[in-house]
Amino acid sequence: MGLGDIADGIVRQVEAVGDGVHEALFEPVIRLGVTGLSRAGKTVFITSLVANLMDRGRMPGFLPAAEGRVLTAFLQPQPDDTVPRFDYETHLAAMTGPVPHWPDSTSAVSELRLSFRVRPGGLLSGLRSPRTVHLDIVDYPGEWLLDLALLETDYTSWSSETLARIAGRPMAQDFLAAARVADPSASFEETGAKTLAAAFTTYLQAARAAGYSDCTPGRFLLPGEMEGSPALTFAPLEKPVTTARNSLWREMERRFEAYKGQVVKPFFRDHFSRIDRQVVLVDVLEAINAGPAAFEDLRRAMAEILEAFRPGRNAWLTSLFLGRRVEKILFAATKADHLHHSQHGKLTAITSAMLREAVDRADFAGAETAAMSIAALRATTEETIEHEGRKLDCVRGRLQDSGKSAAFYPGALPEDPMRLIAPARKGAARWLDADYQVMRFGPAEISLKPGDGPPHIRLDRAADFLLGDRL
Repeated sequence: MGLGDIADGIVRQVEAVGDGVHEALFEPVIRLGVTGLSRAGKTVFITSLVANLMDRGRMPGFLPAAEGRVLTAFLQPQPDDTVPRFDYETHLAAMTGPVPHWPDSTSAVSELRLSFRVRPGGLLSGLRSPRTVHLDIVDYPGEWLLDLALLETDYTSWSSETLARIAGRPMAQDFLAAARVADPSASFEETGAKTLAAAFTTYLQAARAAGYSDCTPGRFLLPGEMEGSPALTFAPLEKPVTTARNSLWREMERRFEAYKGQVVKPFFRDHFSRIDRQVVLVDVLEAINAGPAAFEDLRRAMAEILEAFRPGRNAWLTSLFLGRRVEKILFAATKADHLHHSQHGKLTAITSAMLREAVDRADFAGAETAAMSIAALRATTEETIEHEGRKLDCVRGRLQDSGKSAAFYPGALPEDPMRLIAPARKGAARWLDADYQVMRFGPAEISLKPGDGPPHIRLDRAADFLLGDRL
């Protein structure tokens, strides 16, 4: 550990002391992190959550509201002026306007502050005035969170593991061919480095589109203002026998370390390490639809995400001296409205089972975890139809591509989650005894009554798990 790391640690501890004292003596703050991999529905989740916390008519399972403890909820300017504000108003208009459509997805860190006026409870509640509790929602891409695992490895190990993992994937073959042609021991040339980095980025984009989740480094997919920078211009290579100082290998290694030091560490320091409640959104249905390889890849990726947290009970004194620790983690299987409600329990069981090892590690450390199936914005209705002499429980919605209404039966999920997990772990090429499909629905036209937020499935229960004890 260098002097810079020691100094940075001291500064963070001083900041933690100041934040902890202010929250304890004045207005408590809950920092809720929202993440998930691409297309898991982070933007929709945050927008609908905020709308339903402000207008709580559809939140019977959110006990602070059901019991009358929440007097009002309102948006305020966020405390961090250097982080972009989550564009709640634009996203809500997209979802609930006259021509509803899904809002743009997460591409960077953003934040939003929702403040509650809360009636105190307990025997002395009549002697105490209402207090203010702030909810700071931090939205960040799950791909960036996967990058935290890079802090524990070096370029040699990362290259070896990455090349071995992607060797059998069809979309990786062009990059692998370019990597084989390149000579890592040759003198470094910027043109060659850019060609390799571009080929690797193309592979990552194709892998993500095919349903794979291990698409790191995450900033290659969401570069933002760093696009084209040296810290994002590297790729995995086989280590040569000799690595001269000015060789391609040495420069790739240097840039990999720069990515860790200048991109990953600042994200952890400035945002992730301050989270005390977390929801991880998981598109389990899309992974099942993509097949056993994508399903197993998602299981491994979500385990890596959980390992990045520092779970444990967040006692006030502990947070002052050791930094915040994540108290509660919710794994939410999204798009439950794409299934009939009779299958929601199976989806939750599959989500719990595929994350069992990682969740057990978090529970052992003291964090409270839960899994549930949700739809932050319900886009379908349910109906039962007859097909070939049997009744099928279907969902009906507006198709995203054509806008036409259609009824859809995605297939029956298994009662035993191991029917999916076992073949996925063994590397099966396809599901042997079932056919699972996913239909992409657009948001439905809705008319909101005064006091009601957008329609959802179990968003109230999710909010109660994440926030109820602090309100």
